Amino acid sequence: MSGEKQSTEKSMDSETNADDICVSGTSKEGEDDQDGQQEQNTEDDIQSRYLRLAAEFENYKKRAQKDQEEYTKYANERLLKELLPVLDNLQRALQHARSDNRDGLLQGVELTCKQYLEALSRFGVKPIPSVGLPFDPAVHQAVAKVPTKKQAPNTIVDEYEKGYYLHDRVLRPAMVTVAEANGEETTRS
Repeated sequence: MSGEKQSTEKSMDSETNADDICVSGTSKEGEDDQDGQQEQNTEDDIQSRYLRLAAEFENYKKRAQKDQEEYTKYANERLLKELLPVLDNLQRALQHARSDNRDGLLQGVELTCKQYLEALSRFGVKPIPSVGLPFDPAVHQAVAKVPTKKQAPNTIVDEYEKGYYLHDRVLRPAMVTVAEANGEETTRS
């Protein structure tokens, strides 16, 4: 009997070991599945982060390019503001030369003024129209109001200094005299 007993115990031990192996085998496969799932989630997170980062970088490049283009477009603004008084003086000289009838001086200054205006236009500077138009505070600066019956109220009668645009921005507003329906002439500083 002792032989049977030993044989039965060995078979029970074999069955127990087989169960242990099956349970532990299943357990390892479950851990492998969990590890695989975690790796997949990690890969998905990394891929998602990469795509977001790539999109953010593309947006940054577009913003930087737009900022650079705008900077380039308006980079000469300060220089042009400094040159406008020179143009004003040339235009005043032309007015005085016409009244004194000095043809040679007049032609020279006219050519200089024309060339100067062409150079400014190549940089995107263009004059703001004024005389005869309604007053627009966005582009005109009123320095005086004059009573007149010839023009409608709030219409520009005269221009002291021309105003200019730089592309689509006001570089300098036009200094103008505005028509007033009734009353005395008033000036503003």
